[in-house]
Amino acid sequence: MGIAQRIDALPMTPFLRKVVLLVGIGWLFDAMDQGMVSGVIASIGSDWQLDAAQRGLLGSSGILGMMLGAALSGIASDRWGRRTVIVSTLALFSVGSALCGLAPTYGVLLVCRFLTGFGLGGELPAASTLVSEFSPVASRGRNVVVLESFWAWGWIAASLVAYLAIPLYGWRAAFFIGAVPAVFAAALRAMVPESPRYLEARGRHEEAEALVRRMEAQAGLPVGPNAPSAASLSAPAAVTAASAPPPSAPAPAAGASPPSSGAPSRPPSFLAMFTRLWSREYLRSTVVLWVLWFGINLGYYGFVLWTPSLLVAQGFSLVQGFGFTLLMCIAQLPGYLIAAVLIEKAGRKPTLTAFFAGTAAAAWLFGHASSELQILLSGCLLYFFALGAWGCVYSYTPELYPTGIRGSGVGWAAACGRVGALAGPMLLPLLYGMFGVENGFTGVFVLLTGVFLAVALVVGLFGRETKGLVLD
Repeated sequence: MGIAQRIDALPMTPFLRKVVLLVGIGWLFDAMDQGMVSGVIASIGSDWQLDAAQRGLLGSSGILGMMLGAALSGIASDRWGRRTVIVSTLALFSVGSALCGLAPTYGVLLVCRFLTGFGLGGELPAASTLVSEFSPVASRGRNVVVLESFWAWGWIAASLVAYLAIPLYGWRAAFFIGAVPAVFAAALRAMVPESPRYLEARGRHEEAEALVRRMEAQAGLPVGPNAPSAASLSAPAAVTAASAPPPSAPAPAAGASPPSSGAPSRPPSFLAMFTRLWSREYLRSTVVLWVLWFGINLGYYGFVLWTPSLLVAQGFSLVQGFGFTLLMCIAQLPGYLIAAVLIEKAGRKPTLTAFFAGTAAAAWLFGHASSELQILLSGCLLYFFALGAWGCVYSYTPELYPTGIRGSGVGWAAACGRVGALAGPMLLPLLYGMFGVENGFTGVFVLLTGVFLAVALVVGLFGRETKGLVLD
C-alpha cells in the first residue's frame, strides 16, 4: 500500500486532531484581522474624514495583497512545502498588522494593509491543502470545514474587539492585537509537520513513512506498508475510488517517484504547474472553481466589509452596528456545524448548492429588512449560510487536483476569488451612491442575491462530486 492508501485507511488520530487544531488557531488569527477591518474602516473613516471611495480603497488594498499572496504562495507550496508557506506568511501577516497600527498617514496605511493581505492570502490556501492531505477520505471534507470554522471564532473575537476596544482605545489598538500571531508562528513551525503526501510526491519517502507510521501506531494498526487496507476498516467508498475512479475523478499526480527511490524529485516550473491547471484533464474543474471563488468572494466581502457602515447609513450608531455584527457572527457557528455534517453525508455538490441558494435568499431578505428585528434575523441567516458555504469551498477545492499541483490549483482559485473580493468593496459604494440613500441598501443586496444564485447554478450544473474519492 502506498502513502495515500495508508492515510485513507486511518481513523481520526490525536496527531491529526493536533494538526487541525494548530493550523486552525492560525486561521483564527487571520479571521480576527479580516473581522476587525470592517469596524476599523468605519472608525478610521470617522477619524480621518475619509469619503466612500477612500474607505473602499482601504478595504481593497488588503484584498489586492491577498490576491497576489494566494497566487504566489500556492505555487510556492507545491515547490517548497505547505508548512513552510504557512509559517512564513503568518509571520508576514503579523508584521504587516503591527505596522498598520503605527501608520501615520492614509497612504502608509494602504501599503501596510497590502502587506498584511499578502500574508493572509498566502496562508489560507496552503493551510487548507495541508489539512486535506493529512486527512483520511472518510473525514477529509469534515476536517477542512472544521478548520474553516475557526474563522467564525476569529470573527467573534474581532467583533468583541470592535465592540469593546475600538470605541475606547481607537482603531490602532485593533491592529496591534492583530499582530499577536507573530508569536504563534514559531510554535506552529515546530509542532506541525509537512504533508506526507507532499513529501512522497517530492521523493522524500523516509520522512513521509515516518509520519504515517506515527499515525498508524496511534490508531493501533499494524505499522508499515502492510497495514490493513481501507476495505478492512469498512471504508468501501475509499477502495472503490482508489481502484476504479469514475471519469470525473482527479488523476494521480504525474511524475510521482516510486517508493523505492530515496532522491527528492525536481519540482516542475511555475509555468508548467499553471499550464497544467488548464490542460484538458483539469479544465472543467479549474473553470468551475474560479467562478465559485470569484462569486463567493465578491458577495462575501461585499456585505461583510460594509455591514457596519451600511447600518450606520441606515441610522444606527457605530456601537449598535458593531453589536449587530457580533450577533450575526455567532450565527456562523451552527452554519459550519451543519455544513461539516452534510458535506460527508450528502456530498460536496448538493451541500454547496444548498448553502449558496440559502445565502442568496438571506441576502434578499437582509436587503429588504425594514426593522431592527428583521435586520438582525436576516443578517444571522446571511452569515449562517455564507460561512457554511465557505467551509465547503475550502474543503472541495483541494480535492479536484493531484498532489503535484494541488497547492497551485488552490492558490490560483483563491487568487481569482480575491479579484471578486477586490471588486466588491469598490463596486458596492458606487452602487449605493447610484441608488441613493433611500434605495441604496436594497440595491446592494439585490445584486449580491444574483451573484450567489449564479454560483449555485454553476456548481449544481457543472461541478464534480468528490465525496469518497482518494487523493491521488
